[in-house]
Amino acid sequence: MRKHDPRRAIGRRRQARARVRIVEVPGSEAPPDGSVTTKQAAEVTLPRSELDRIWNAEYLERLAATYWRFLTRVSLGLLRVLYTDDTREIVLLGRPFVLLRFLAPEYEMAPDRGTVTWRIDEGVLVQPAGRGKGYLRISVERLRDRDEERSGEITGTVTCEVANFYPFVAGWGWFSRIGRHIYRVTQLQIHVVVTNAFLRSLARLDLVRSRVGAFAPPREPAQERAAVGGPT
Repeated sequence: MRKHDPRRAIGRRRQARARVRIVEVPGSEAPPDGSVTTKQAAEVTLPRSELDRIWNAEYLERLAATYWRFLTRVSLGLLRVLYTDDTREIVLLGRPFVLLRFLAPEYEMAPDRGTVTWRIDEGVLVQPAGRGKGYLRISVERLRDRDEERSGEITGTVTCEVANFYPFVAGWGWFSRIGRHIYRVTQLQIHVVVTNAFLRSLARLDLVRSRVGAFAPPREPAQERAAVGGPT
């Protein structure tokens, strides 16, 4: 058994620049039409000056890129994200094993809220009847608390939602009664664990640069060569 090294714990605390608390939300919804909606959320508390610095469209795009990078890392590189101008594909090692194909992201930014939405197009994890339906969305919301603001800290919420998704494994017709149970104890459980792990990882505020960089300021050629990130 590996001995506990207090220096590693101290190092992790030093790396953490924010506090993350997973928030309990209602369980997944499964309407009679076979679609599924699930949501995971976390409260992120950080210095107000830090939130002011990153509260803009560029960092919303970087948060989206960080999600894809986390997915690749947690799968040990088995899952990869490929992208074109119009699509984002989650593949198993590479094409033609496209698990999910999304349309290009849609961004919305308001004074206290921002969202990035990828519309689900198709993929082997999607039922034929569910192609072109549903979406994956990451939302951030800035909460107002006078006591926190006086202390120099502020809390925001980060929510990851998959809505109107038709999982292939859940099946359809008579098999759906069994298939939905299989989905709940397999694919859904994996999704919840991975998403909550991603939310906890935000404590480091390590938001990777997006390769697309739609909202990033122009960079010098040397910066361009050094930048390593994931697509959004």
